Amino acid sequence: MPDSLRSDRDSIEYDAVIVGAGPAGLACAIRLKQIDPEINVCILEKGSEVGAHILSGAVLEMRAFEELFPDWRNMDGVPLHTQATWDRFLFLTEKTAIKLPLPPQMRNHGNYIISLGNLTRWMAMQAEALGVEIFPGFAAAELLCNEEGAVIGVATGDMGLDSQGNKTDGFEPGMEIHARQTILAEGCHGSLTKIAAKRYDLRAASDPQTYGLGIKELWEIEPGKHTPGSVIHTIGWPMDRKTYGGSWIYHLEDNLVSIGFVVGLDYQNPYLSPYEEMQRFKTHPAIRPLLEGGRRVAYGARALSEGGLQSIPKLAFPGGLLIGDSAGFLNVPKIKGNHTAMKSGMVAAETLAAWLAANKDVWGVECGAYPDAIRQSWIWSELKKVRNIRPGFHKGLWVGLLNAVFETLTGGLAPWTLKNHADHAQLQKAAQAQKISYPKPDGMITFDRLTSVSFSGTNHAENQPCHLQLVDPSVPVAVNLKEYDEPAQRYCPAGVYEIVKDEAGQSRLQINAQNCVHCKTCDIKDPSQNINWVPPQGGDGPNYPNM
Repeated sequence: MPDSLRSDRDSIEYDAVIVGAGPAGLACAIRLKQIDPEINVCILEKGSEVGAHILSGAVLEMRAFEELFPDWRNMDGVPLHTQATWDRFLFLTEKTAIKLPLPPQMRNHGNYIISLGNLTRWMAMQAEALGVEIFPGFAAAELLCNEEGAVIGVATGDMGLDSQGNKTDGFEPGMEIHARQTILAEGCHGSLTKIAAKRYDLRAASDPQTYGLGIKELWEIEPGKHTPGSVIHTIGWPMDRKTYGGSWIYHLEDNLVSIGFVVGLDYQNPYLSPYEEMQRFKTHPAIRPLLEGGRRVAYGARALSEGGLQSIPKLAFPGGLLIGDSAGFLNVPKIKGNHTAMKSGMVAAETLAAWLAANKDVWGVECGAYPDAIRQSWIWSELKKVRNIRPGFHKGLWVGLLNAVFETLTGGLAPWTLKNHADHAQLQKAAQAQKISYPKPDGMITFDRLTSVSFSGTNHAENQPCHLQLVDPSVPVAVNLKEYDEPAQRYCPAGVYEIVKDEAGQSRLQINAQNCVHCKTCDIKDPSQNINWVPPQGGDGPNYPNM
């Protein structure tokens, strides 16, 4: 076992450490223990509990789940209550809703409408029953490397630092978790994944990742309007024809409806606000009546990886590998990624179990079998068929729809692969863009951002270092405000960023870090790439119920 890399930190050793207790990380841990109960596995989860930071639509395609739990129907407490029974795909204009033919990728027969947060809570119980050690409230803040530069584990963040980074009376150093293999399952745009990608040049042979921002609300509606099992998706209004986006409306059990909107973060207009587009969407004549008389019970947001096959980076590096949305296995046309996330974790476990057995006491070595196994799995074939659909929308809605029809009819057999481009580079200068006037919230169907954040359970200790780091503090005003009218004021769905005047009347960027819902949009979309999102103290952030 390696010595602690910092003298004030204790260390502990495992065969595998998994960063993130989402569907990918939990599936990986469970499969490792199913294969070999003697493998020592732990999971670090930055949320206060498993599921606290989990947000998804979500309709679960059952393929991977049934591979992992073939006898799930006879297991206790499985939170699969509502089977999808009815699909509808709509094109919205400002006043009308036009029914469209249902693409085969969007047919949900046999799938379940779920709370992914509750499913991960259940999966965590199954993992612990198998002997997996799960540590919620511990954010992995650092990749540990040996003298050769290979990863040999992670360190959790120090606790009890004040806002200036000084030790308080409650200071506790982080813990070093040493492992023969480190599995990054952080979800979209993870902080350690970003470090690993840069350090090991994991994107050298792939396109830049492109992202969407998903904003979700959970509503309890009037019983007479509730149709359990209904799955509705929309495109069109309120998006303009140049901007990729769409919505979902899923009817769960107990009069609950999951309603959400996704905006592609390759949008061009710096005055666009994904949050306000979501609020405006709810006012559509086909949507508003569903919510009237109901009450909103939860709110949240998160980024999602939309790049598909051509944006998947190299999946293994010395001492570790990427799974789930850390790698970017989302199937955009299906509007699903939980099944591919789970499967990637299972494939990783199967290759790692064999690697660990064959490489006793080996540290910091790349598991080259994992990327090959992913390419041989159904994940790869599924994503290959649809690889050109999302980038087809770079040319606008109509070209994107025509391209999607072509790619669907040909099964993705086109001899070309369309390219993705970095989202932050797509933003127009403010002088070239048209300002967007959004209606004021009515407090019944539409709401302001601060009210919405109060429905996310978000909490951060105030006296701690800011986890939203500016590479150059002068850039927000000198560059972003001057050239883009500081888009952070609008792309953040939690009201974290504000331009305010100081006593001398000079503009400055105010960061309300306590509002952050950990969506990572700022790190992705900032046109100057000047914001670095890092984990706050473990346990801080949103506390999503039933999301």
